[in-house]
Amino acid sequence: MLALSAIGGQASAQTAAAPAPPQPAQELPQVEVTTTPQPKKTVKAKAKPKKAPPVQTSGAPSPATPADNLAATGAATATKPGLNLDLPDQTGSRLGLTPLETPASIEVIPGVTIRERGQNSVVDAVTQNATGFTSTASPGNGGTSLGTRGFVGHGSVMQLYDGTRMYVAAETLTFPFNTWSAERIEVLRGPASVLYGEGAIGGVINVVPKKPTDYFTNEAEISYGTDATKRFGVGSGGPIGEQLAYRIDAAGTQSDGWLDPEGDFSDLALSGAVSYRPMRDLRFTISHDHGDQSPMRYNGTPLINGVIPDAIRFTNLNVADSDVHFLDNWSQIKTEWRPNEWFEVRNVAYRLASKRHWRNAESFAYQDSGPNAGLIERTAYFEIFHEQEQIGNRFDATLRTPLMETAKNEVLVGFDVNRIEFRHTNNFDDNGLSYVDPFNFVPGSFLNPGTTYPKFDTDTSQYSLFAEDRLTLSEELSIVAGIRLEHPSIERENLVTGSSFEKTFSDVTWRAGAVYTPIRDVAFYGQYATGVDLVGSGIVTLSQFASDFELATARQIEIGVKQIFWGGRGEWTLAGYDIEKQNLLSADPNDTQNIRQVGQQSSRGVEVAVALQLTDTLRYEGNVAVLQARYDEFVDPDSGADFADHRPNNVPEQIVNNWLSWAFLPQWEGHVGVRWVGSMYGDDANTYKRPGFTVVNVGLDYDVTENSEIALRVYNVFDELYAVYGDSTQWQLAPPRTGELVYRVKY
Repeated sequence: MLALSAIGGQASAQTAAAPAPPQPAQELPQVEVTTTPQPKKTVKAKAKPKKAPPVQTSGAPSPATPADNLAATGAATATKPGLNLDLPDQTGSRLGLTPLETPASIEVIPGVTIRERGQNSVVDAVTQNATGFTSTASPGNGGTSLGTRGFVGHGSVMQLYDGTRMYVAAETLTFPFNTWSAERIEVLRGPASVLYGEGAIGGVINVVPKKPTDYFTNEAEISYGTDATKRFGVGSGGPIGEQLAYRIDAAGTQSDGWLDPEGDFSDLALSGAVSYRPMRDLRFTISHDHGDQSPMRYNGTPLINGVIPDAIRFTNLNVADSDVHFLDNWSQIKTEWRPNEWFEVRNVAYRLASKRHWRNAESFAYQDSGPNAGLIERTAYFEIFHEQEQIGNRFDATLRTPLMETAKNEVLVGFDVNRIEFRHTNNFDDNGLSYVDPFNFVPGSFLNPGTTYPKFDTDTSQYSLFAEDRLTLSEELSIVAGIRLEHPSIERENLVTGSSFEKTFSDVTWRAGAVYTPIRDVAFYGQYATGVDLVGSGIVTLSQFASDFELATARQIEIGVKQIFWGGRGEWTLAGYDIEKQNLLSADPNDTQNIRQVGQQSSRGVEVAVALQLTDTLRYEGNVAVLQARYDEFVDPDSGADFADHRPNNVPEQIVNNWLSWAFLPQWEGHVGVRWVGSMYGDDANTYKRPGFTVVNVGLDYDVTENSEIALRVYNVFDELYAVYGDSTQWQLAPPRTGELVYRVKY
């Protein structure tokens, strides 16, 4: 075995007679990453030659032996800078395939990359690193909503935590949010209902947390930045005797915010896990995560004559006593048993409890005429409470069998069951109205005539049966297929009138694809996949109106190529896709009161991603997404307007990310990121176009010692004024130019 060691900043290779225990995986400083044990692939990415190299283990499971059939704790989670095409992921397939072996578009964003670029939120990490993603996040949807491949929102881009789906209620999801405890973020683009059920036609985001490790690792970070923004992060992991290992993390933020008034925000994330291994082929892991957020109470800035005047760019038009607070608790028990090299069983039992509260004025419209001309009409005085509990269990078993000398088969079967209880409390009966002067703003107080009380309860249950299969016909050709039977049902009770209804859905989704590798580390692939979405706000808060309709269905055709080259210093992917979504709600052009499920939306595009270690000190990573999204057949159910051939709102047709890192001196490294997003429409009628934007972020790192560094980050360097999303009257603005100074240490 080849081990890496460093003394005085110089790396040396040593040959060990027996496998050495894993050393702490250091994200800082980063010099060299060597992946083993796969003899055919050795990847080295040397970024800072004067720094001590981290020793990382490959994501590939250790070859099974009678003495030890499970990979070492923590060994299956290590990543390296780049696309990680040769490391197994858990999002694109449950069979433990690498992106190179999977006929789909998959990216793995390493935690080391996320922290190196100062991306403190999951949304920032995904949109700035992954190919073709945009944000539609606001406090109203939990601040985590995303879009890709022409489909936006929680109903089409699903989010997972450690491989488990979190059900969206009232178009809202509030966990996870902080990236400190994330070992990596895995991204799957395109329909994924065959893996995770309804609600994933656009794609899937999976935040994989740091796990207990068989080696000691400790890390901490503090920062101070613009607007008195203070952050901290601390984490520790390691063994407790021969059978136990642990991992604990804590991170928090407090800031005065860039808006005035009511611009402050704060959050706290705590997580802990213990792994118990009574036998070499059996492991139990118990974990708990706690999230407490008080996001900025900002819902947008009104356009005045089509623009945002500089005088109100930093004005928050919310009420003085606004409030937003999210509280999430996630508990999980994972069991892994691998008695031999051809059989494996996994089970995950979990509970997620969420409590959420909003009290805001959320809609603002400039009055250009009438008695209130020059004022902002402030409406949607919403007070909302969510109480949500999700309890579930997922089980799967994998069987690997040889068929002949060059052929083998891997098959996985499993089931997923869960139950979600949800209560919605609101004041939707009376929402309030006021007028304010944007240039001489007086916040005022929340208007609530006492109509906030529980409105409805829902009880959602779901079960699914799923299977995956990979048939390896030869070293060059494999076939990957999957199927899933989904059976969700909901009972909803109106707590005001006492009325109720029940609805059950059932659908079968599947995918089939092939991967052809004519030469080592070059994979051509093709795939056909199907998916389903619910019409409306999701299964948990399905309305009586939406319950009259069936699931929207989709199909995707995708082809592409992936390659690792230049001795592992380069990786690239190219994908072309065509998605068609049917059964959208559409009005009858001759009778707009007749709502039919005949609408259709399509999206087709090309995506390219590249990671290159150009020299020992210069690294480039970037991606480009170009797409065309259209309503093929769609008559608006509200207005009766025909929107055929129109682009869906908040969907850009070009997205480009570029990152360049240069270790220009032995202890110094600089980073530059440039993100360009094309123009978007703010309405389905395509009457209002929001301009595209370019954002530049920079960073400078200085190594104080081999295990500590100081980093300076500047975000939105040129102070670009742009919106995360918006319509013809109101924009949700992104932050202006900000900066922070960070100190990190590993010990």
